[in-house]
Amino acid sequence: MLNFKDIFNKTVIEYFKEEYFKGRTPNPCIACNRHVKWQAMLDKAVPMGIDYIATGHYAKVMYDAATSRHILKKSVTDKKDQTYALYNLTQEQLSRTLMPVGDYPKDQIRQMAKDLGLSVASKPDSQEICFIHDNDYGKFLSENCDKKIVPGKFIDTNGNVLGEHKGIVHYTVGQRKGLGNTFGKPMFVVKLDATNNRVVLGDDHEVFSDSLTASDLNFISIEKPIDGMRVNAKIRYSAKESPATISVLDDNKIKVVFDVPQRAITPGQSVVFYAGEVVVGGGTID
Repeated sequence: MLNFKDIFNKTVIEYFKEEYFKGRTPNPCIACNRHVKWQAMLDKAVPMGIDYIATGHYAKVMYDAATSRHILKKSVTDKKDQTYALYNLTQEQLSRTLMPVGDYPKDQIRQMAKDLGLSVASKPDSQEICFIHDNDYGKFLSENCDKKIVPGKFIDTNGNVLGEHKGIVHYTVGQRKGLGNTFGKPMFVVKLDATNNRVVLGDDHEVFSDSLTASDLNFISIEKPIDGMRVNAKIRYSAKESPATISVLDDNKIKVVFDVPQRAITPGQSVVFYAGEVVVGGGTID
């Protein structure tokens, strides 16, 4: 049994808190996968002479002899596929990883566990962030941050003041419910302006965009992005893939232009690229 409390706090919880106060929507599971479940584990395992770590993620790791790269592929069950949350894994991490459940539907895995008498055979799927048990992010931040959550103004896309919000950490791009105000018509969060502590609201069509920029990049099937390359891109875990073109801006920044505008492209979340069943790579949305 290994204690990763300190590194979890540093690389996951602190990152989670900082991102919300910057007006971004973090993805702590992706940070945890790279820094804790993989790197911290391997840092302990390798000196012990352990060659591989195994995980229960629904994905597949393979080696492509033609490119001399380890690649990440979707699981056989698209509904349970978890590759979106794994795009940040490095070649070294993948070379030491086994993912034995990626070839099976989850129902079959549960039956196998039941046949083996494992106590977790009927354990419910985890749905929420593990360290926020009531799913109340605002409460967690107010109780665990030195920074104070400060109310500010709701404005529309023309700069008109519409009312007062209770702190930008309570909102995310695309949100409609839980705004705490009535505006005479449905309004959606278009942008979070952390510098001026404002939440920008607009009509539903104003939440759509056909492009994004991304940084903190990691590529798996290729060493680095190719200018003009075509991919299928996914802007959140639950989103469908959408055809797009990547343009390289500099060493660690790209622009992604979608064939069809996407709803609620959210800074802080990840955009992940696919070529069929293969994960090409991804990055953090700016």
